[in-house]
Amino acid sequence: MAANPTPKLTPQQYLDLERAAETRHEYFNGQMYAMAGGSARQSQIIANLARELGTLLKRTPCRVMLQDLRVSVSPQGLYAYPDVLVVCEELKFTDEHQDTLTNPCLVIEVLSPSTERYDRGLKFAQYRNISELQEYVLVSQGEPRVEVFRRQPTGQWLYSDFLGLNLTAVFDSVGCNVALAEIYDKVTLDKEVFAPKDGAVDQD
Repeated sequence: MAANPTPKLTPQQYLDLERAAETRHEYFNGQMYAMAGGSARQSQIIANLARELGTLLKRTPCRVMLQDLRVSVSPQGLYAYPDVLVVCEELKFTDEHQDTLTNPCLVIEVLSPSTERYDRGLKFAQYRNISELQEYVLVSQGEPRVEVFRRQPTGQWLYSDFLGLNLTAVFDSVGCNVALAEIYDKVTLDKEVFAPKDGAVDQD
């Protein structure tokens, strides 16, 4: 993301500007940041994830939503647009506009070279402040890899790494599993990987 040369903004000033803007911006610490454009691979992966999760969660209370819905970590914190998010409770919004959600239980970001450091660092640190968030997922564009960070009862986060087209990613927060072959359907990868049957790795 690239910072716009603007004075420090309050969250409400950001929301007022963003609701009138033609392009999307994220917000942190008084600054608006223009969002980088996505790739065809990223778009396909997001579509695949939304399709698979939507089908698996069709007869549950959970809702699958895409990038156009903003998420607020806190009134003074990050405002961001996750690639995919899931809410399994009543939707909670910051105000009557109902365009800024506060209670996702699952957030998925598809990594790109320009955003990977941000997604792994500041963004994840901010998302952890959402009490309802149970899982944070990072999906690679270049290889068939899905990384799942799962909140534990102790408050720690358990890391699971699914690498290989023959593996299935486990999303405990919504009670479903998604095959990596489906996540990467019609996606041209930099390298295809077929992992051993026990290729998933869990780490504290």
